[in-house]
Amino acid sequence: MKHTTRLSYLMQLSWEVQRKKHISRARALQAAWAILLNEDITIYYLVKRHSNRNTPNKIEAKDLALFASH
Repeated sequence: MKHTTRLSYLMQLSWEVQRKKHISRARALQAAWAILLNEDITIYYLVKRHSNRNTPNKIEAKDLALFASH
């Protein structure tokens, strides 16, 4: 992935974090950076956390990605 594309994802994610959590810009950027660096772990964790125990996940773990374009 291009460097500029990765930066735009970082900025987009940090703005969303800042808006939803009402935190400072610096803290939102740190949170977004941590999410992007640990993308494979973060997405898997969130799917498992928000899944119902009685029904299987609708998506396979190998198909999980933070952004669909990459």
